[in-house]
Amino acid sequence: MEKLRHQHLLFTLLLVYSSNLLLASGYTLPTQYFINSGSSSNATVNRRNFVGDVNSGSSYFSVRPSDDLKDGNPENGTSPLYQTARIFRNESWYEFRITENGTYVVRFHFYPFLTPTNLTDALFNVSVTGYSLLSNFRVQNRSNSPVIKEFAIPIIVGNFTILFTPQKSSFAFVNAVEAFLAPEKFVSSTSRYITAAGSGGNYSGFESRALHIIHRINVGGPTIPPNNDTLWRSWTPDDDYLLLPGSAKNSEASNNTPNYDSSEATNYSAPVDVYKTAKELNRSYSSSSSFFNVTWGFRVNKNSTYFVRVHFCDIISRQDGDGIVFNFSIYSRFIEIIYSYGPTTKIGTAFYKDYVVYSDDSSLMNISIGPRSESPNKTAFLNGLEIMELITRESGSLPAPSKPKKNLIFVIVGSVVGVLACLLILLGVIFKCRKANSDESGEWSVPLYGGRYFSWITDRTSDNSVVSSLNLGLKIPLSEILYATHRFDKKLMLGEGGFGKVYRGTLRDGKKVAVKRSQPGQGQGLYEFQTEIVVLTKIRHRHLVSLIGYCDERREMILVYEFMENGTLQDLLYDSNEDCSTSSPRSELSWEQRLEICIASAMGLDYLHSGAKIIHRDIKSTNILLDENYVAKVADFGLSKSGEADQTHISTEVKGSFGYLDPEYFGCMQLTEKSDVYSFGVVLLEVLCCRPAIKRSVPREEMNLAEWAISWQKKGELEKIVDPFLVGKINPNSLRKFGETAEKCLRETGADRPTMREVVWDLRYVLDLQLARVPREGYADSITDGSFDYLPLSGVPYVSSPSFLLIEEDEVPIEGDDGSEETASEVLSQQGISGAR
Repeated sequence: MEKLRHQHLLFTLLLVYSSNLLLASGYTLPTQYFINSGSSSNATVNRRNFVGDVNSGSSYFSVRPSDDLKDGNPENGTSPLYQTARIFRNESWYEFRITENGTYVVRFHFYPFLTPTNLTDALFNVSVTGYSLLSNFRVQNRSNSPVIKEFAIPIIVGNFTILFTPQKSSFAFVNAVEAFLAPEKFVSSTSRYITAAGSGGNYSGFESRALHIIHRINVGGPTIPPNNDTLWRSWTPDDDYLLLPGSAKNSEASNNTPNYDSSEATNYSAPVDVYKTAKELNRSYSSSSSFFNVTWGFRVNKNSTYFVRVHFCDIISRQDGDGIVFNFSIYSRFIEIIYSYGPTTKIGTAFYKDYVVYSDDSSLMNISIGPRSESPNKTAFLNGLEIMELITRESGSLPAPSKPKKNLIFVIVGSVVGVLACLLILLGVIFKCRKANSDESGEWSVPLYGGRYFSWITDRTSDNSVVSSLNLGLKIPLSEILYATHRFDKKLMLGEGGFGKVYRGTLRDGKKVAVKRSQPGQGQGLYEFQTEIVVLTKIRHRHLVSLIGYCDERREMILVYEFMENGTLQDLLYDSNEDCSTSSPRSELSWEQRLEICIASAMGLDYLHSGAKIIHRDIKSTNILLDENYVAKVADFGLSKSGEADQTHISTEVKGSFGYLDPEYFGCMQLTEKSDVYSFGVVLLEVLCCRPAIKRSVPREEMNLAEWAISWQKKGELEKIVDPFLVGKINPNSLRKFGETAEKCLRETGADRPTMREVVWDLRYVLDLQLARVPREGYADSITDGSFDYLPLSGVPYVSSPSFLLIEEDEVPIEGDDGSEETASEVLSQQGISGAR
């Protein structure tokens, strides 16, 4: 029997081996099309023959007559591809003859060599039939490396045109073009659909989508140049993307892995060099827990759709071992269990997982791995990663059919759809016309997300409320919100965040409000909506933004808050572009005003922690708002977590904003109040330095504000990085104490950080030092014993709440609020605080 078993296993392995050979022989490396632009001669580069497009006479491609340009003095070692270029001063194109349907890899090579025509001045668009590939594209700076833009595009038999369109008074250029048929499994037909809120089912429709390759990462290994890749791809190391560098270590295969299997990955999925190296969990990183995550953050566009392929190969386990079971996570909300080998494969077999991911508004996509308790080997690993942005067809461009014989069917279906669309538009116009005098009659028509129109009467409410069990006393009719925002007039939009768009509004009684309207696909949804209502209806504090009401009619999820005239703290501090890659200080707030804002925010957080037992989980400068008197209030409780008094931590998925996340929370997924303290420490540095938490336009060592500022603090030279507006205006003792406070908040271990109550006292002392209320030259350290009496700014004694209680505004005085509008400095002067606690 044992002999028969071995024979069966040998037969199975022979089948797998033979199928690999068949699969490998099923795809032949292409010879077309590879174009050496602007050259009259061919060039062989990495096993590809690039044909010169000057007088080539090729019957397979053509190019509109344009200028060719040659580098008269190329640098030593410059590839022949980058010694010539084709210049397009008017709309021009390459046209290729395609003989086989499929997904094609299309690459453009740009290398602005020195020439009287400054190629870095070129500004242009690149498109193909139905897709805009590059818009307002410019090679910013000249370097020794070319800029290569790569796409995967579905193309059918016929003529395929690549169009170069210069912007007005500019031109376009290209050094080389590739367009060749990719292997059959280059893109999956269906994939899991993931948002920042979790899994969203399956995604299909890749046959009508193009892909723009954004990141291609060799995890745990070195750079892989095109000549070492089966499809001439470039792979970059992962080290610059690892959020906690010490949490993972490089591993390399010690045997002949990887093994390729016909049902999994092939050598065209990723080269051997990707699968034979990996990053694995560094179990010596954390002394407090062996269960922590390894996380990478990749820069992506906000609110866009990406195809993500993740490569795995178990090079860690022994061939006769039990393998590894671990968690793989995207945006922390989606977690999939990964088994290092399958029922028909063995350890060391390469495989990949495909996902379609909708990015949130953080500009970073986080990818994590972590161990599982049931795994024989409690570790995790990752070998490679590809992130590609999905490009949808341009409006009016229909996807071409894959089978030409069905053209008539498509025409008929298209005609029917067109007629139905016209009828629906006509009905929409009729309904809109019937809303005359709607303010008085009570009938409204408003476009809802999804492009549909609903009409209803103002006193009618939805029967299927998503939050029917919540505080109905705060429910506001949708008609009132439509009135307040002029039907969500774009001119009243204040901004856009993870939950949705925020509008300025005025209720019928004249009260100014901020209206936050959920938008599907924005990453946050029902959970955050319910959490915000639950939290804000049970707590009230002068330094927490108040919830006026909510609405959940007709599939809408809307939150209405008190209006904060001076916007966010970030807006007051500095101008920043969307992804915070650049910023410039703008604030003229005095140091005293900034400290008052910090003290007020800290008091709001202290109330959350000590009084309500709530962890905010998303403290950042955009979630601190200021009213007309610059009184600070903490906002946005959609990610908050509540815990009992005897809990040391809450085990939960990581959620928050990069640059503010507590490394301990990020690594171990154990949330405590000290995670908020860490985030608040980053805010303190923002207030001091007037720059974002993550800034990508600066050298790497300056990119992360917390790391950079604390390095100066430890050298005793924090004054060198303060906001230029504050130079010479801060008392040195005040600055030193402020730096110490921020440093304590940012300590690596949560147990070593102060409580928010202690932070309040330290910041009050910082303000005292600035106002020269302390007569001596030196200053005292704060006392870390939490037994002292708490004195809020208003003088109302602090009462610790034993449980999460509902506080009615008219029954109990608002914590820290006596109805006055005193500033922090006025209160402190009344209290006469003379030393830090």
